[in-house]
Amino acid sequence: MSAVLDRNISFIGGGNMAQALIGGLLARGLAPTRITVSDPVEGVRDLLAEKGVQVTTDNAQAILNADVVVFAVKPQVLAQVLKPLQGLFAGKLVISIVAGAEVATIAHLLDTQRIVRVMPNTPALVQTGAHGLFANDAVDQADRDLASQVLAATGLTLWVPAESQIDAVTAVSGSGPAYFFYMMESMIRAGRNLGLDEKTATALTLQTALGAAQMAITSANTPAELRKNVTSPNGTTQAAIEVFDHAQISQNIQAALAAAKTRSQELAQELSESSK
Repeated sequence: MSAVLDRNISFIGGGNMAQALIGGLLARGLAPTRITVSDPVEGVRDLLAEKGVQVTTDNAQAILNADVVVFAVKPQVLAQVLKPLQGLFAGKLVISIVAGAEVATIAHLLDTQRIVRVMPNTPALVQTGAHGLFANDAVDQADRDLASQVLAATGLTLWVPAESQIDAVTAVSGSGPAYFFYMMESMIRAGRNLGLDEKTATALTLQTALGAAQMAITSANTPAELRKNVTSPNGTTQAAIEVFDHAQISQNIQAALAAAKTRSQELAQELSESSK
């Protein structure tokens, strides 16, 4: 973490994900005066200014003294935001958390090559994110370490060797929280149908999800082995698993993630074409 503490970091866009990263960096000791955020929304700027962070509406001014620039804007305004900044990135590392924005698209818009593309996910808001990172050959090991430190402020960081794998990351972890929320919704609804009140069904479901995840993270066993360990022959768990298997839940989950990956590829292509 020491390297990032000596850097000036600017954020173009101060929404939820940027705020999560900023909060994580501040918690790890980065001085708020080293952070600058440019955002058009006054309420966002006021919220960040309360943390001692420098705020502005001028993107070019925001990046002037930055060592690292994090782009956290909506994909539909990417070209509009980046094109006016073209040629201003000498000596700066660019980190993009813009969904669907390929490195080549950003390089074209900014006329720079030191770019790290990141697919984060929303648990970063509570410092338990899972971030997939990819960098082109213009990003050296020092830059990779720096990018890792910026993202590690809010969770796990994993590098993928090919940019095409970012689409798989999107399918697994980028969209992944919604899959678990969907499962939680279904379990809570089932608990109510079985006679539990809303509060009890919700508390049991959420704590069970937390406990299962913690067991999977800390155990030497794989999730498949952990599942087998709690599935007694002819028991209640086996009865439930048999219903899942009959409905081909595993196959459907795999098909769902494949669909998410395909849509990620389509969105990247659409964004690339619209940014030309």
